[in-house]
Amino acid sequence: MAEQHSEIENKVARSGLITLDLQHWYSPEGIEPFDLKEYLHMELLLREKEFRQTLAEHDWSPYTGKTVAVFCSTDAIIASWAYMLVAAHAHGHAKNVVFGIPEHVAFERFRNGMDAEDWSRYRGKRVLLKGCADVEVPPSAYLYATQKLLPYVERLMYGEACSFVPVYRASREA
Repeated sequence: MAEQHSEIENKVARSGLITLDLQHWYSPEGIEPFDLKEYLHMELLLREKEFRQTLAEHDWSPYTGKTVAVFCSTDAIIASWAYMLVAAHAHGHAKNVVFGIPEHVAFERFRNGMDAEDWSRYRGKRVLLKGCADVEVPPSAYLYATQKLLPYVERLMYGEACSFVPVYRASREA
């Protein structure tokens, strides 16, 4: 009896499902935190003279070529000039100095990349936002991508092609 061979069918490829990996919009350069809490007297008060001296003596080499995320993890009121001083001292070392906790800075990278995307090319498509990534994709990036896709997609899903969660389906009324 002759053995029958059949082609393996790739149902995912045939389905027209488009997989978007949000890490595509992530910039791999490092983000270094700079918490002003470490420079406050009793974690409440910033003393200008001491702050200036500490910044002048600070080793800025670990920030070379990186993005510095400047923030204060306590409820202290920090004058704007303090952030400006950090930027002035980091200048020449850091690639960029931004205000915010590292998680917000990471989201901004995703947002900047996504804002440059032409989302209309997904009009009427079935789109899957990939769930697993090599870098941590924050929930805020998924939220932002969803907002960008909803005006265009027929269906939006999250996860992997073999196992996904339906998120959105456009109404059939037109």
